[in-house]
Amino acid sequence: LDREVMFSDDCISKDAIGLSQQMLPREVHLLENLRFYKGEAENNSEFCGYLAEHADIYINDAFGTAHRSHASNVGITFRMSETAVGLLMQKELKYLGDTLKNPKQPFVVILGGAKIGDKIALIKNMMDKVELILIGGAMAFTFLKVQGKNVGSSLIDKDNLKVAEEILI
Repeated sequence: LDREVMFSDDCISKDAIGLSQQMLPREVHLLENLRFYKGEAENNSEFCGYLAEHADIYINDAFGTAHRSHASNVGITFRMSETAVGLLMQKELKYLGDTLKNPKQPFVVILGGAKIGDKIALIKNMMDKVELILIGGAMAFTFLKVQGKNVGSSLIDKDNLKVAEEILI
């Protein structure tokens, strides 16, 4: 960046918010990872309010986490005067849209992650469009479990065992 980067080790502290509010154009303020806060995953209204105090404009460029109904993706947008998607997000959405409209065959989807719940809608939407869905990562263990396989102490999405079974049918 060729400039100093200010860092706050608490993304919702008075000091961090105060620093953001007094910044000059082209200054950079890096906040501690907000996923360390319970309010992030819960889309907690109070947490959203603290995050929104950092700026007037919100731009989401994190395609890989945009599907989450978290404070930094959803809740904060209702508290900002302007919102937009970033250039990377635009590129990913265009690519995905073009691919889904006119897929090259064979069309295979590869999914990973830990939680099936985050991807249920995507899986169900893709089932009629693709020839094959490959599931890896920790999410695979939930599907293996409902097939009666021994998964030992691997991470299982217990809340979605029934959903995994329905998908496999």
